[in-house]
Amino acid sequence: MSTVFLALQTNEETRPIIEAILQDNPGAVVDEQPAMVKINAERELIVRRETIEEITGNDYDLQSMQVNMITMSGNLDQTDDEIRLFWKA
Repeated sequence: MSTVFLALQTNEETRPIIEAILQDNPGAVVDEQPAMVKINAERELIVRRETIEEITGNDYDLQSMQVNMITMSGNLDQTDDEIRLFWKA
């Protein structure tokens, strides 16, 4: 299987995003660095707007996550409700 990943800056804005990603992707593995968090998953990783909103208690636009995104790996499928990184089987 191929691993997909998402790397985000480590800051106050990304903490609830990272928490939401880990909640929605129980098999994901976190690699914490001093200024970045890389989240790895086998074949698929999903970021859900709804989960981020539940954690923060505020509306969230997934497009705003790109400001804190360092890099990613995988095919990208994005809607207003979720970002999905995946490798086709």
